[in-house]
Amino acid sequence: MISRKHVSVLAALVVVLASKSVSAQENYEIQVYPSETMPKGVTMFELHSNYTLKGSRTSSGLELPTNHQVHETLEITHGFSSWTELGFYWFMAKPQGGNFQWVGTHIRPRFRVPEGWGWPVGVSISQEIGYSVAKFSGDTWTYELRPIVDKQVGPWYVSLNPVLAKSLRGPNASQAFDFTPNVDVGYDLTSKVNIAAEYYGATGTIREVAPIAEQEHMLFGAVNIDFGPQWEFNLAYGNGLTAAGDKSIVKMILGRRIGK
Repeated sequence: MISRKHVSVLAALVVVLASKSVSAQENYEIQVYPSETMPKGVTMFELHSNYTLKGSRTSSGLELPTNHQVHETLEITHGFSSWTELGFYWFMAKPQGGNFQWVGTHIRPRFRVPEGWGWPVGVSISQEIGYSVAKFSGDTWTYELRPIVDKQVGPWYVSLNPVLAKSLRGPNASQAFDFTPNVDVGYDLTSKVNIAAEYYGATGTIREVAPIAEQEHMLFGAVNIDFGPQWEFNLAYGNGLTAAGDKSIVKMILGRRIGK
């Protein structure tokens, strides 16, 4: 069982890692996943909104600058059993001075270890595959493998997502899987309000760690508010802690569950 001391040490470790050291992350659906899947027969509609306050100001190959871009992502997730779900994403972006444009779509099947197995932590596996337009992502076809391990201990919550991502088509298609770890350490202030530190990193490939100057680390301070069992709400502000990647982002997730 994870003690409060261990959770505190982990939170401190996340901050230390972020201050030291990532390959690019796409800032559309910025979220550390919990292990729980959608209940059977329930559909979740989520709107992921984020705005890059300070990002890249020049194009990189075919990719547009990210500075002052607005991203809107519709995510629809349906539970097919007590341990399986399927998610669908529709990505939109508004470049600075431009109009909203379609970016791409992904699908995401996920399964989890059933609670009846009695494991001491929650565990699930998410896979995501899809297409993005080249001017928003140089790697147009990508695949992601996301193991998820989480645990609630009293008011504390920890989720670890050691993500592996692979370009299937684009300039990085010949490279090995990228390692892009995500961590969420949260604390329940009340029965309705949770505060959290969310960490998103990219350290290079599984074969070679990138130079620190090319790595990305971003740390968000977040608040999660419980408006009832049908709702999800997350609001966060994040800062990049290394030279690479976007430097300042504000994000919001608003979700509504429909079904049983």
